[in-house]
Amino acid sequence: MGKKITSPFSQQELIPQEETLEIIKRKSKLVIGIPKETHYQEKRVCLTPDAVAALTALGHKFVIENGAGDGANFSDKEYSEAGAKISYDIKEAFGCQMILKVEPPSLDEIKLMNPQSILFSALQLKTQTKKYFEELASKRITAIAFDFIRDDQGVFSIVKSLSEIAGTASILIAGELMSNNNGGQGLLFGNIGGVPPTEVVILGAGTVSEFAARSAMGLGASIKVFDNSIAKLRSLQHRLGHLIYTSTIQPKTLQKALMRCDVAIGAVRGKLRSPILVTEEMVMRMKNGAVIIDVSIDCGGCFETSELTTHKKPTFQKHGVIHYCVPNIPSRYSRTASVSISNNFTPYLLDIAEEGGFENAARFDRSLQKGMYFYHGILTDKTVADWFNLPFRDINLLFL
Repeated sequence: MGKKITSPFSQQELIPQEETLEIIKRKSKLVIGIPKETHYQEKRVCLTPDAVAALTALGHKFVIENGAGDGANFSDKEYSEAGAKISYDIKEAFGCQMILKVEPPSLDEIKLMNPQSILFSALQLKTQTKKYFEELASKRITAIAFDFIRDDQGVFSIVKSLSEIAGTASILIAGELMSNNNGGQGLLFGNIGGVPPTEVVILGAGTVSEFAARSAMGLGASIKVFDNSIAKLRSLQHRLGHLIYTSTIQPKTLQKALMRCDVAIGAVRGKLRSPILVTEEMVMRMKNGAVIIDVSIDCGGCFETSELTTHKKPTFQKHGVIHYCVPNIPSRYSRTASVSISNNFTPYLLDIAEEGGFENAARFDRSLQKGMYFYHGILTDKTVADWFNLPFRDINLLFL
């Protein structure tokens, strides 16, 4: 008898073993409603026709209320050709799974929303009432404030984009107001040979101030920037790539600068409201026909003489100084602002669809979590909770 040969492998090991295959994520098809903005003098829209075309090509559906893009000069025809359905019924736009708005919805608009809807809009916390949050809770809405969304670098990306517009616009507006036709001194921005440059004082060293300074520098103006943060002033000079006059906010130094300036721009924010850095007495000592652009007016303003104005009647004079105190400057340039908002929104919508829906995307996307203040009717933002004395839950506990 021959010797039996034994295999080093057991019979069990020779049987094909189970293997866990990678599970392909099931992409989600979104149904998005874009209603027309009804807030006073709001002309922006969340998505441009080009963005809608890119998303509809991937199978997503849009219901856009007729005239939603008119304020930004985007026609219904452009949206229709991009693949969207144009609806003449506001209820249809608010009845979608996901709703995109620039301004927060009114109480009447919340009533038009279906339970468990997803809302993307600004929050504008300081203008809200407790009733607004109670209505969202009753509908079990999941709400994301784009003015709360921060990217991986900790930057409020959409707010930053709109601040860039406001900063650049502040110089363009000042240029208009300095002309004789608008009651100004008849000055022109621009370093004309033999003519002293226009002098600009900027309060604050954030994004608005940076883009105001860039625009003013490009037009040849002489700039002085004031802020109480040395780090911010250094950072501003570094970003501008040009040495400019900077100073901490000292009343006597600031007063001298204001007395000589042709334009003063306020771009300072505080925790609750903007601090008043320029008193009425300081304004009284400014030149006749000088211009104040108070970009901080949406937070109360940093000039004591500032009063809220509108796009239709944007200015008033006090102590011979022209004041421009419109709170929503980007809406004046609605098409540019709409393109900027759209560019920020589109990647989030693509990511939500790619991850298989909002729930999956929000579970892993920290920036969406930071922007979320309601999750299925549960308040998840501590700032809102503290402001209105409402109960809240940590979003991380809800995702467990």
